[in-house]
Amino acid sequence: MSHETLFSLAGRSALVTGAGNGIGASVARAFAQAGAAVLVTDLDKDAAAAVAADIVAAGGRAGSAALDVRDAPAARAAAEQAAHLNGGVLNIVVNNAGAIAPAMFGKMEPEQFDRVVGIHLGGTFTVSQAALPFLPDDGTGRIINVTSAAGLVGTIGQVNYSAAKAGVVGVTKSLARELARRNITVNALAPLAATSMTANIRGNEKLAAVTLARIPLGRWAEPAEIAGSFVFFASDAAAYVTGQVLAVDGGTVM
Repeated sequence: MSHETLFSLAGRSALVTGAGNGIGASVARAFAQAGAAVLVTDLDKDAAAAVAADIVAAGGRAGSAALDVRDAPAARAAAEQAAHLNGGVLNIVVNNAGAIAPAMFGKMEPEQFDRVVGIHLGGTFTVSQAALPFLPDDGTGRIINVTSAAGLVGTIGQVNYSAAKAGVVGVTKSLARELARRNITVNALAPLAATSMTANIRGNEKLAAVTLARIPLGRWAEPAEIAGSFVFFASDAAAYVTGQVLAVDGGTVM
């Protein structure tokens, strides 16, 4: 099998959440460049539509939809729309949508905890479950979740986010075992990049310096640098990889 074939997503469809900007947008574009038809979803419907329009303008296939990942009926509609791009089959699901609400534990409001956990962990459950009836058993079915170093080693001031991302790791490993019987793989990535999610850190001179000191490569990745790892997990190159968490963070977590 050639390099081009090994990483090709031609003939496959994908649903990417939180794809209106940042890593999600880069993943959607990378999937389209690899040949997939992509449904770009985001809470911001205009942002999602703009990314889809860029993909189409570049010669790819894409659609868009507004999606709150906590909304089960909306998730089912998005999964069906994504499958419609490929004759009723949805090959790849990327659970990327997220939000932050940082606060020290003693000052964190229950609403802050519930919202962040609901989006990251609840959204991963809701979208994956909605997509399941459309995922094929032919070895091309993929669920790719997004976790974080926060879920692996913890983060001060982000108990809600760390708990949610740790939960995503648990969902990934449990689903990998459960769906293996259907030949569907489930993996997770823990990325670190210059996005709106990290803007509060990068904009604070002290926090930025501390964070950079923990990154062996000594810099923030651009979202496009992260996307290739998603293509790997989505492609035939990772057909025998499941239940794994790949840190794409410049060596922060080893």
